[in-house]
Amino acid sequence: MEKVKCECGHLNPYGTYLCESCGKPLKEEKGKVANMRYEGVARRSQTYKQTPIDKIWNFFSSVKVGIWIIVLLLLTSSLGTLFPQEMYIPPGENPTLYYEQEYGLAGKLYYQLGFHNLYSSWWYMLLIASLGVSLVIASLDRVVPLYRALKTQRVTRHEGFLKRQRIFGEATGITDPDSEMAKAEEILKEKRYNVRRENGNILAEKGRFARWGPYVNHVGLIIFLIGGMLRFFPGMYLDAHVWVREGEQEVISGTNGEYFLRNNEFLIELYDEEDEKYREALQRTGSPVVKTYQTSATLLKRSNEGTVGSETELEEVKDYDIRVNDPLTFEGFSLYQVDYKLNELSQFTFTLENESDENLSDEIQFQVDLNDPQKLYEFDNGYRIEIMEYFPNFVLDDNREPSTLNRIPDNPRIIFEVFPPDVNHEEESGEISLIGIQVNEALNGENDHTIRMLDVEMVDVTGLTIRKDHTLPIISIGGIIFMIGLIQGSYWHHRRIWIQNREGTLLLAGHANKNWQALKNDFQLISDNTHIPSPKDQTEKEDEGVSQNNDPTKQ
Repeated sequence: MEKVKCECGHLNPYGTYLCESCGKPLKEEKGKVANMRYEGVARRSQTYKQTPIDKIWNFFSSVKVGIWIIVLLLLTSSLGTLFPQEMYIPPGENPTLYYEQEYGLAGKLYYQLGFHNLYSSWWYMLLIASLGVSLVIASLDRVVPLYRALKTQRVTRHEGFLKRQRIFGEATGITDPDSEMAKAEEILKEKRYNVRRENGNILAEKGRFARWGPYVNHVGLIIFLIGGMLRFFPGMYLDAHVWVREGEQEVISGTNGEYFLRNNEFLIELYDEEDEKYREALQRTGSPVVKTYQTSATLLKRSNEGTVGSETELEEVKDYDIRVNDPLTFEGFSLYQVDYKLNELSQFTFTLENESDENLSDEIQFQVDLNDPQKLYEFDNGYRIEIMEYFPNFVLDDNREPSTLNRIPDNPRIIFEVFPPDVNHEEESGEISLIGIQVNEALNGENDHTIRMLDVEMVDVTGLTIRKDHTLPIISIGGIIFMIGLIQGSYWHHRRIWIQNREGTLLLAGHANKNWQALKNDFQLISDNTHIPSPKDQTEKEDEGVSQNNDPTKQ
């Protein structure tokens, strides 16, 4: 499509409504006031509509489309808050069972539809990407032609352009127009206008940078969205949870097995019920209230390139007391104290009894680590004890079959098989029994041998959040730019005043992208200090005419 040449000689892109240079109307439009939203320039989305690229561009450049994408994002984001996301369910829980058990049919449907990992789903990422594409295209579609029009605008504007401004007036009969214009120029400079003169005409402009506020705002949003999407790239963001039992060590997620954390001691402090400051409040709660809790931990690092495991040689990096809001930090990682569990079952001590052998209980004693049980126990006297099944958190499923809710030993059950010395374990079955807290049942008839529980060991467990966030600086920069654009577009406004001398008649026009009253006040200031009358608001004149026509007393 060929460019349109104005009588001033400027070549305008096809579809331009007002000449970018002199402002002459290139198309006829109804109404007295010109549409100055984008300076009357041609926008790509309103000009090119033939090719598939044009249609894609026009679709995403629409403000309505952008609003609908935001609405869809808000609706889908709210779905993710109906139930906890998978990362926030209790550690060790099987999500396939957890959502149905906790929330019934709604939870089962929530899991099956994939809403348990909604914010990392491909379609949610597609919505965010669509919003980013919409922001980029909508901004380019408007800011490029607007920048070009403001940059190429001349001081001397076409008479048709001035007459179609919202603020317009003509001043005749002024004795010395040039002198009055000079006075007006000084007044405008005092008001911090940037004043340009051309052929005796004046263009005073102020606050043009405010026009870029929405687009700066969009840039900040785009950077913010990029930072949010980068969270789903490996190595950019980590928000994991780890439970470490007292006296044990666990690998720190996200470090590729390089760093470990050892829980040396877990401490908890309660408010003193005898303290007068807290006595009344504590009496209302009716139970002890935690004042603070901490993990005395040691950060460990692999000292060689060996395989991760018990044989890995570790060296101590540093000791640290992890408290709430006082994390252990290293190499971009932060370990926060967020939870704890007191007196978790850790180890059972058993003995084997036989009525015909009173010394057997002294000869056979063994310990079962409830977090990592040994499968086979062999003794010097020929006895052999095997663990057939282990259920850390015993429960009967829908088919009345034994199962476990998770791997946390909150309600452990162990199925033992005992082989006396005279029984061949490869060819014959042993004596089978189910053992747990206050549970001791023979599963294959009466047994000659009985496994008795001698002792129970418990341990405190600390819950830590492992956090690493390389996207935070990007998100912060995006947020700062967004706020700059918001302030830039909200607290300042673009004002322009044209004063032109046409053979002794002064033409006055003004335009503001908002806050028209401030522009009118500037014109009134000129009128109060010169002989130039203040121009009128043409829209107010039209409104008065409409109101008079609708007034029955005027008919």
